[in-house]
Amino acid sequence: MPDATVSPLEAVRALAPELSARSAEIESARRLPKDLLDKLVAAGCFRMLTPRSHGGLELDFPDSMEVIEEIAAADGATGWTVMIGSESPMLLALLPRHRFDAIYSSGPDVIMGGGFAPRGRAEVLDDGYLVKGRWAFASGCQHSQYLVGNCVVTRNGEPLSGPGAVRAMLFRTDQAEIIDTWKVSGLRGTGSHDIQVKDLRVSSDDSLDIFAGRPCLPGPLYMAPVLSFTLHIGAVGLGIARHAIADIIELVGTSKKRLYSASPIADSAVFHFRIADADTGLRAARELLMVESRAMWAGSMAGRPPTPAETARTIGSVAWAASVAARVVDTCYAAGGGTAPYDSSPLQRHLRDIHTLTQHAAVSESMLSRAGAFLIGKTPEFAI
Repeated sequence: MPDATVSPLEAVRALAPELSARSAEIESARRLPKDLLDKLVAAGCFRMLTPRSHGGLELDFPDSMEVIEEIAAADGATGWTVMIGSESPMLLALLPRHRFDAIYSSGPDVIMGGGFAPRGRAEVLDDGYLVKGRWAFASGCQHSQYLVGNCVVTRNGEPLSGPGAVRAMLFRTDQAEIIDTWKVSGLRGTGSHDIQVKDLRVSSDDSLDIFAGRPCLPGPLYMAPVLSFTLHIGAVGLGIARHAIADIIELVGTSKKRLYSASPIADSAVFHFRIADADTGLRAARELLMVESRAMWAGSMAGRPPTPAETARTIGSVAWAASVAARVVDTCYAAGGGTAPYDSSPLQRHLRDIHTLTQHAAVSESMLSRAGAFLIGKTPEFAI
């Protein structure tokens, strides 16, 4: 059980040294070790966004940004995995209230994974849907109690159009097959394998609309889940970049010299400029994301969902911040010289992790382009 006297942020700060020390183990296992998962549960990471009415902590959203950044600054893959799992109540709140209540009846630490891309098909039945599909990037699926897969809804085999044409289907993890596909360059420890179901009957009460659904719960945390998820991705990127800066500063503190150089890197004016530029850029990106998270939170507290203009601005800000984080890591990796490519150097892991993160649709260049299109009067779609 989490210690009620210790905040999740304090708890993960205490756990951070162990997460960093075990980064290679996490990466090799391609998932979170069970004992680390248990410690993260005890820290309150998976109940921090669960409503107090159901035993959770119901943190203010900007506080959750700090928790996720802190974990990612210890280990990027763990930060990503906790991010996904911690968001479970925000997504499950799109179910009917009685289903949400039932799912959380045994405790507040519910963990869910799955896929947002509509790669399944759900045939309408009298009492629900017959579902089949295969979804990629199901982070944390091996320790999740529930999984979700977005589907094209069909009737008599033909896709529906209009509202309800795409719905996500919820099912227990033991009802799905986990396919070992997560053999990748970065964020290896997230266990983001494919998941698959075949001819699975799903009740109507276990379906939800990820992008247009209305929450069954009151409260600001559940008002804008997809935009919240996007901001969290930015927080993971900030954490990875922060760790890279700390590692390069530690490295140059050993009086390391570049090959054929007469003086240590720490004495190089070029390095001084580059590390200051990286640090300043990262602080600016962090402040921007925190401003956006506080603005979204203030609107939600007032009962007002984000406007299209606010959505465009926030998503563009997250994409920009992720690109800044990637440039920061690139700078640190380059400064590491010939030792950086070795597995023994954490800089190579940060490089792989951040460039895997920036492949996510939510922080791609196209999102920044869509934000720019909105500025000139166009109406781009922002679903991710």
